[in-house]
Amino acid sequence: MTDPARPLERRRLVIVTGKGGTGKTAVAAALALGAAARGKRVLVAAVDPDARLAALLGPRPAPLTYEPAFARENVWVSHIEPFEALGEYLGLQLGTRRLVDPVLRQRGFRQLLLASPGWRELITLGKVWHLEQSMEGRRPRFDLIVVDAPATGHSLTFLDVPRVVVSAVRAGPLRHHTERVEALIEDRERTLLLPVALAEELPARETVELVTRARDQLGVAIERIVVNAVHEPPYPADLPDLDERIAALGDTALGALPPPHALAACGAAMRARADLNRHHVAQIERETGLPTVSLPYLRDGLRGPDDVAQLAEPLLAGLGAME
Repeated sequence: MTDPARPLERRRLVIVTGKGGTGKTAVAAALALGAAARGKRVLVAAVDPDARLAALLGPRPAPLTYEPAFARENVWVSHIEPFEALGEYLGLQLGTRRLVDPVLRQRGFRQLLLASPGWRELITLGKVWHLEQSMEGRRPRFDLIVVDAPATGHSLTFLDVPRVVVSAVRAGPLRHHTERVEALIEDRERTLLLPVALAEELPARETVELVTRARDQLGVAIERIVVNAVHEPPYPADLPDLDERIAALGDTALGALPPPHALAACGAAMRARADLNRHHVAQIERETGLPTVSLPYLRDGLRGPDDVAQLAEPLLAGLGAME
């Protein structure tokens, strides 16, 4: 069994999800960089590609492509485009793509598919399964696949499609292949769902709902919740009321510094923000019963791999170091 204290142990697939704006793409990139630094061969597979993803992973970013592209040492990145994945799958089943590609290029056929529910999720997960199974010689092509999954509102539907298809299709190649995908998603030794939240009211509430529904509907493992951009207390532990002490200076001149009342107001706002973040982190832990991994708020944002690397170490330390 996987040690709950080390949720990345032996995991081959980590599916990162979260409410839009929580930084799930940054967390996926940080996880990849941290694992790669430990010698793992990592693929970041984007479902709904964020234009920043390649720039967060490598110094010379290029547009995301369907085939895994080298980003930096031990890191590859790709975009799982559903129509391309469907063409690849049908080509493998028929033994040729000469018959498949002309059909997939037809506008009417594409519009019909776009109106059909579930197939994009299923073919995308099928491609993830195929990548997880791919080998180079006697070793897996990738030691870890990090899926930058859809935002919270769509992620449960995304992951639940294989179960729905298996329950509806009694026999045949579609059921057989979908059962393999479902088995990967529900394999608690290989697969981990990693929700990303912010320490704010709406993201915290939506994360709690995600975990509750995932436990009720899915068999996927959830063992940690990442809380991104958490503000640390601005003062030393032995001076928790420093802003009040500064305010007590009244009209004392502080040289080139702003007056005490301005410094105190700024400090009080920073302290209140940190206290509010701490409240919501505790709420997430209490209502889900899961531990959290807090990542620091980066004042200057994420401009490239060096900034992402600042998140990699606290992220992997919270998730459990990988051998």
